[in-house]
Order: sequence, then structure tokens, then C-alpha cells
Amino acid sequence: MKAAVYYENGGPEVLRYEDVPDPVPAAGEVLLRIAAVGVQGGDLLHRRVSPFPSAPHIVGYQAAGTVEAVGDGVTSLRAGQRAVAFMMAGSHAELAAVPEQNVYALPDDLDPKVAAGIPVEFGTADDCLFEFGRLRAGETVLVQAAAGGVGLAAVQLAKAAGATVIGTASHPDKLTRLGGYGLDHAINYAETDVVEAVRELTGGRGVDLVVDPVGGRTLEGSIAALAYRGRISWVGHAGRDPNPPQIGPLMAKSASLTGVYFGGEMNYNPKRTRALIEKLIGRVASGELTAVVDREFPLAEAAEAHRYIESRAAFGRVLLIP
Repeated sequence: MKAAVYYENGGPEVLRYEDVPDPVPAAGEVLLRIAAVGVQGGDLLHRRVSPFPSAPHIVGYQAAGTVEAVGDGVTSLRAGQRAVAFMMAGSHAELAAVPEQNVYALPDDLDPKVAAGIPVEFGTADDCLFEFGRLRAGETVLVQAAAGGVGLAAVQLAKAAGATVIGTASHPDKLTRLGGYGLDHAINYAETDVVEAVRELTGGRGVDLVVDPVGGRTLEGSIAALAYRGRISWVGHAGRDPNPPQIGPLMAKSASLTGVYFGGEMNYNPKRTRALIEKLIGRVASGELTAVVDREFPLAEAAEAHRYIESRAAFGRVLLIP
């Protein structure tokens, strides 16, 4: 099969399009023929700095397609079914072997290209808002980097739950488009002081909850934007700020900061997260929620897709198509 592989960590240029052996599903595994790869921020981080077990290495968390075959003991899926899968590595390829518990059958009318942007994005956003963020109807939530995959999911989920939603992005066109997904108030962080804007929008009170996938100095701003006893769900380092954030100001507000890693939650609480992902897939399939696809790149152009994501031009998810 063809795959986007690398032999050393580095920038997008380390990715090569090569032939590698086809994976064979072991007992309890599903072999997925991939129709679309939903490129995650974590994929870029792994390619750049994370150790990998052997070379050539195939990076990638999430992909959707059709079940090609199943290993011994697999009972919930069959060959020919369409499905989306989460994996710790291996999505940037034509085929992937994935444990059965991380593969989710798709409704017949749900496009795999859409499904490739659901489990990680919507599962992460849902946990940030509800499982750990404890969001309630009538509260106000700030979504940092609202035009990203998790951000767009969080905007929609928070609005559907009856919250007032404030979001940040750096391009006016992104902020305008976010209004179509439930954003109540838009802040251009490249031109406006986010904390001052939040205070003005909330009458000086601050927000009840922040979803922050950026970290660094942005996280410091998230703390400053909180109301008394507010909460932050911190879910990533998309800003690539090398400076550790100062979190001492949390104490003055009796506020809380929770790190959220949905992949870990899937490992420790698989029954809960599986039910959650299946529910979210159904909500997207019904049209209640939208998995936004920005651009598609051929798998052979994986390096260019990674480069495009790093430019921060994307609105929603970027796909690779084998």
C-alpha cells in the first residue's frame, strides 16, 4: 500500500510518499480501507517532536473508510461496512489495522469524508464543555481558536446546550463564518485585546468556562477572562508557545484548570467515550451538528497538507484522500 511516512522528526518536508507492507489485522482488529484521513493537530506535533517506535513511521490519529477485513473475535463490524476509526498512529495510509473498540460503524447516509472529522474533534469538545467543564444552560463560554476542528465543534455544542458563545480567531472571514455555526460574539485576537473584549461583553464579570486548545500566553489570557469560580478546559498547545503559562492568578478567582486529553479518556473510560462518540456521529448524521471540511489534499501531498494547517489558514478540518 501507499503511505505518507517519515524517518526522522521535523517539519512537513520529512514526509515521503512510499510503498509499505499492507497491515494484517490481528485478533480483535479491523482492517480499514481508508477513504479520508482527518488530519489532527496531534499528527503535526507527533511528526515534529514525538519519538516513534520504528522507521518508516506512519503518523495519524483518525480516518474513515470501509472495513476491508476483520480479525478473529471481531463481532461488531463486518467487511463492507463503512466506519471511522481512532488510532495512535497509522492513519496517513491506504489501509490501517485498528482495535475493534476504536472503530465506529457509520450510518449509510453519512459520507466518510464528513465522518473523518467527528470522533476526536467532537468528543474532545464535548468533554471540554460538559464532562470536565460542567457547562450549564445560561452560562457564557469562551472558545479560543474557534475556527479549528475542536473549536468549531465546541461552538456548536455549547450553543445547542443553551450557552452564550464567545469565540476568537485571527481572520475576519473566519469570524464571520463562525456566526453561521452558533457564535454569538466574535473577537479578532490579532487586532483586539481578548481579555478587555470579554470583560466588555460580560459587563466586567468574565466567562464561566473557557475551552483553550492553544496554551502558553493565550492560556494566561483565558485565566484573566474568567469569572470568579470559573473553569478552564485546557486541551492543547496549538500556539506552540515555549514559555510555560503563569497560572497563579487562578487562585485569586478560586478558579479551576483541567487538562483534557480525549485519547486518554478513551483508554481509561472506553464504555463512556464509545457511547458519546456514537451519539455524536448520530447528531452529525441527522444534521444537528456539522463536521466542517476546509480542504482536501491527495495523500501523496501530505507534506503540503501539514504545511497548510501550520499556516493557520484552515477553517475546520483538512483531509487527506488516498
